[in-house]
Amino acid sequence: MAKCTRKSQALPGGLDPAVFDALMAGVTRPDQLEDVFRTLKKTVVERMLSAELTAHLGYATGDDKPPTQPNHRNGTTPKTVLTDEGALPLDIPRDRAGTFEPQLVPKNVRRLPGFDEKVLSLYARGMTVREIRGHVEELYQVHVAPDVISTVTDAVLDEVTQWQQRPLDRMYPVVIFDALRVKIREDS
Repeated sequence: MAKCTRKSQALPGGLDPAVFDALMAGVTRPDQLEDVFRTLKKTVVERMLSAELTAHLGYATGDDKPPTQPNHRNGTTPKTVLTDEGALPLDIPRDRAGTFEPQLVPKNVRRLPGFDEKVLSLYARGMTVREIRGHVEELYQVHVAPDVISTVTDAVLDEVTQWQQRPLDRMYPVVIFDALRVKIREDS
C-alpha cells in the first residue's frame, strides 16, 4: 500500500499521517488490509461500549469509585456478533450489579443490522433453509444453526404466504418491444 507522504498536513478527521503510516506498515495484500479494518472496527466498538459503561457508572476507568456508587466495573464478557463484514469478536464490559444494558450491542443480540435483511432476501428468492445456511456460513465464516434462520424467516412467513395466495387478476397485459439495428454504409 502507498504511504502517506504529506507529513505536514493532517488526514481527514484530524488523523496524524504518522499514525496512519504506522497503522499501514507492512500491509501489502487486500486480506491484510481487511484485518486492519476489522481490528479498527473492534477497537472502536469496544471503546464505545466502555464509554457507555462509564456513563452508566458515573466515573471513568482508572478513577476512584465515588463512595455513593455501590456498583463498579467487573471485567468483560467475550461475544461474537455478525456484522455486514463478517463475524466480529468483541469484549463486552460488564458491571458488578449486572445493571449495565449496552445500547450499541444490546444484550442477547448476536446479529447487528443488515443480517436479517440478507437472510430474508435469500428466502424471498426461493432458497431453502439449508441453502441459506450454507450461503451465510460462506459469507460470514460462522456456523449458523438452522433454527436461527427459521426464526428469521418465520417472522415474515405469514406475509409471504398471504402474498403467494393473493387473488390473481384474470388477465395481465404484456407488451414486448423488439428491434433490430443494422448499420448500413451509403456512398462508400
